[in-house]
Amino acid sequence: MANLDDIDKRLLSELQSEGRVTNVELAQRVGLTAPPCLRRVRGLEDDGVIRGYHADLDPSKLGFAITVFAMVSLKSQAETSLREFEAAMRELPEVREVHMLNGEIDFILKIVSQDLQSFQEFLTSKLTPAPNVDNVKTSLTIRTAKYEPGVPL
Repeated sequence: MANLDDIDKRLLSELQSEGRVTNVELAQRVGLTAPPCLRRVRGLEDDGVIRGYHADLDPSKLGFAITVFAMVSLKSQAETSLREFEAAMRELPEVREVHMLNGEIDFILKIVSQDLQSFQEFLTSKLTPAPNVDNVKTSLTIRTAKYEPGVPL
């Protein structure tokens, strides 16, 4: 874990809430002047604490009406097999997140799709034939009660 002081944590909290805040506004919010604020933010970026900035898009407004979580079991858990599966998933734009798990299920995937028919096509033509896949169980998201990217600061 990075060695962060209270000002760093406040900077991160502000940026996590509003990534487009100007450096001047950010500095005011945390009680700094602009130059040291910018130095701190750049240091947090250089240290990899801040991995990047992005726009939070609404999938449904862009034609991706459904989100599905897929629990994937692999035939082999050898490291080369795991890496091959991970590489294949990185190539599929519909797969938005890939997490390796401990337990019966090897991976959980977050997948977006335009509709049920296009998801079914994705499932049968891309996911189940992927390298080393043994079994896939899917759950369609009905609603999202909480969406809070990042970490609590």
